[in-house]
Amino acid sequence: MKYRHRVLTLLATLAVLTYLDRVCISVAGPRIQNELHLGPQDWGLVTGAFAIAYALFEIPSGYLGDRFGARAMLARIVLWWSAFTTLTGFASNLWSLVVVRFLFGAGEAGAYPTASTSIFRWFPAAERGRAFGLVWLSSQLGGAIAPLLIVPIQMQFGWRASFYVFGIAGIAWAAAWWRWYRNRPEEKRGITDGELAEIGPPADSAPHSFPWLALAANTSVWAIMGAACAYLYSYYFFLFWLPTYMMRARGFTENETKLSALPFVLGAMANVAGGYVRDSAVRRWGTRWGPRIVSIFGLVMASVAAFAALLSVDKFAALAWLALCYGGMTFQQPTTWATCVDIGKRYSGAVAGCMNTAAALGGLLSAFVFGYLVQRTGSYDSVLLSMAGALILAACLWLRIDATEALERQSLGPASSHS
Repeated sequence: MKYRHRVLTLLATLAVLTYLDRVCISVAGPRIQNELHLGPQDWGLVTGAFAIAYALFEIPSGYLGDRFGARAMLARIVLWWSAFTTLTGFASNLWSLVVVRFLFGAGEAGAYPTASTSIFRWFPAAERGRAFGLVWLSSQLGGAIAPLLIVPIQMQFGWRASFYVFGIAGIAWAAAWWRWYRNRPEEKRGITDGELAEIGPPADSAPHSFPWLALAANTSVWAIMGAACAYLYSYYFFLFWLPTYMMRARGFTENETKLSALPFVLGAMANVAGGYVRDSAVRRWGTRWGPRIVSIFGLVMASVAAFAALLSVDKFAALAWLALCYGGMTFQQPTTWATCVDIGKRYSGAVAGCMNTAAALGGLLSAFVFGYLVQRTGSYDSVLLSMAGALILAACLWLRIDATEALERQSLGPASSHS
C-alpha cells in the first residue's frame, strides 16, 4: 500500500470516530431527554452549545493545522474531544450537559480543516476529490454503524455507557496517528521516490500569518461559506434530531430507530460517488464549472427529497425520502472540501476553517430554529419545509463559487514574504 493511502486510511478512521461521537448523542437523545426532563427547546440548547463552540474554534484550529502541521494538531483535537465524549456520560442536568457539549465542540473543531491540510500535502490535485470522498464515506459509515452499536449498548447498560466506550476509542486513534504520521511526505522514512514524484513537488512552507485580507477579498470564499451555512442547516437535522423525529413525529419504536442508519448508508455511497464524479467533472468541464454542476445537482435533489418527506404519509416512505435528502447533501460534500483546497492551497486549513465555521453557524441556527418550530407548531412539517428552502439557497450560491479563484500569494500582504 502506498504511504499516501495509509494516510487516507488513518483519516478515514478519524472520520468514523467523529461521527460515532456526534451521532451517539443523537441516538441517545430520546433517553437523555426523558431522564433529564428536557423539552424540545432545551434539546436545541444542547445541540446549539456544540455548534457555537464548533463555530468559534474552527478558523483558529484550521490555521494552526496549516501552521504547525496535522500531526500535532489532530492528536490534540482527538484527545480533547475524547475526554469530553467520556464526560458527556457524567452529565446530570441540562446545564452540565450544555457545558460538556460546548467543550466537546471546541475540541472537535478543526478536525476536518486540519485533515484538509494533510490531504493538500499528501495528495496530487487530481486525486483530492476521491480522497475527500473516501474520508466522508467513512464519516457516513460511522453514522450508519452508530445506531447499530449504540442502541444495544443503551438498552443493555444505559445511555451513559456508550459515551465511555467511544471516548476510549479516540485515545487509541490519537496514539496511532502520533506514532506513524508525518506532516510532509518527504519527512516520512521509507516512502519511495516514485511515490514522491506522483504526489508532486513539496508544498510551500507553512504560513506565519493568517490571510485575513486575501480571504475577505475573495468572493468565492464568501459564497462557499454561505452555501455551507445553508446546507448544514439541514444536515444537522440528521446528526441531532432524526431519532427523536422518528419516534415522536412518525411513531417508530426505539428498536426501529436502528433504521436511522439508512441515511448514513446512502450518504456513504453518495460521498464516494460524489468524489469520483467531482474529479471527472473537473476533467470534462474544467475547475470552474465542474464543481458547480456537481454541487448544484446534489443540493437540488436534496431539497426535492426533503419536501417529498414532508408530504409522505407512510413513515417508511418518509424515512426513505429523508435518506435521499441526506444523500444529495453528501454527494456534493467532497466537492465543497476539494474546492476549499483548490482556493486555499497552502492555506487550505484556513479556508476550510472559514467554510466550516459558516457551516457550524448554520447548524447553530438549526438547533434553535428546529426546537422553536417544534415547540410552537407541535409538528416537524415546518422544519422539513425550512430545510428544503435552505438547500435551494445553497444551490444558488454555488453559481458564485469559482474554484480557480485561488488566494494569490501577492495579495496576502508583507507577512507572506516570511513564509
